[in-house]
Amino acid sequence: MAERQENIHIHSTIVSNEIRANLESRKTAACVSLNMRRKYEGKMEVRMHKKKGRIRFHDREREIKEIMNIIESEPMLITFVYGPINSGKTELFNHVIGQLSQDNVVFYVNLRGKFIREYGDFIRVLFKIERGRDKEDILRMLSDVSARALKFMGIPITADILNMLFKERTYEDAFEFLEEYFTEIAERREPILILDELQVIKDVRIDDLLIYKLFNFFVRLTKELHLCHVFAVTSDSLFIERIYNEAMLHGRCRYLLVDDFDKETAVKFLKNHGLSEGESEKVWNYVGGKPVYLIEIINSEDREKKINELLSLRTGEIASLLKFVKELGDEVAINGRSYAVNYEQLIYSLNGEEEYSVC
Repeated sequence: MAERQENIHIHSTIVSNEIRANLESRKTAACVSLNMRRKYEGKMEVRMHKKKGRIRFHDREREIKEIMNIIESEPMLITFVYGPINSGKTELFNHVIGQLSQDNVVFYVNLRGKFIREYGDFIRVLFKIERGRDKEDILRMLSDVSARALKFMGIPITADILNMLFKERTYEDAFEFLEEYFTEIAERREPILILDELQVIKDVRIDDLLIYKLFNFFVRLTKELHLCHVFAVTSDSLFIERIYNEAMLHGRCRYLLVDDFDKETAVKFLKNHGLSEGESEKVWNYVGGKPVYLIEIINSEDREKKINELLSLRTGEIASLLKFVKELGDEVAINGRSYAVNYEQLIYSLNGEEEYSVC
């Protein structure tokens, strides 16, 4: 019964996020200026004015506890971490990694902004060449005594091994190598694999979809071998809906939502950084609880101007999306079925005249 309630909660969260995100699918990218969006992307922890110091990580105790509990237990399931763009998922992991002990070694693979269309592209992103080192040097580096967990951007290998993987040109060889690699590391430390923005490779096809081969490999690392913790991070709610409906992953994965701040958390965060009650309420009403936007406002010399700038950015995104829906139409996927989105219903919803529904 508890498992059923959890599944219902996950599904309802996915659907509500789908609606709330105003259909921020890959089609939206054609309508919204990518440069403008990237301007506000980045780490949660950024420099404030020199006299203010740094903004501390704020109020993710529940998510941190859940991730730490997963890491402290035996690898059993793939963990899909999802949430709206700029909700702080990457910075959450940066924070967690800083708290891990020397018993862990983290391999962080960032797929954001990477153009991957074939085997070679994926291999180049997944691995990082350690020049001037042989295999024994790399294993020694991975087992060096440290007060904290080791973190690597990509999976370190020698140039010879990378050349071998390119020569073989099959995912099976790459995954077989990685299984042996993680097995050797696990004798010294517990490996943790994090793939950020996994949806980048969702449509890459070589004989078959790469994502399914990767899921099978993740299942082997976690549920079968209990060898390595695997975290797959995404901001694509359509991708999460697709994963949720994959029969091959039932009972083999879990889901963790990292959402924008709710009103109470957002207002508290703003007040802790010097904004008045009235200013904090205004910020919430204008830009909501997206952490990166709140930080932009806190850091700004002219907060009123920044608030209006962010409001203009968001309304521009919505206007572009509505224009796209009105002229070309769009759809959402729920339980593997596609439903048309009605322009008039979106307008009613945005005006608060009636609840949004799909038809």
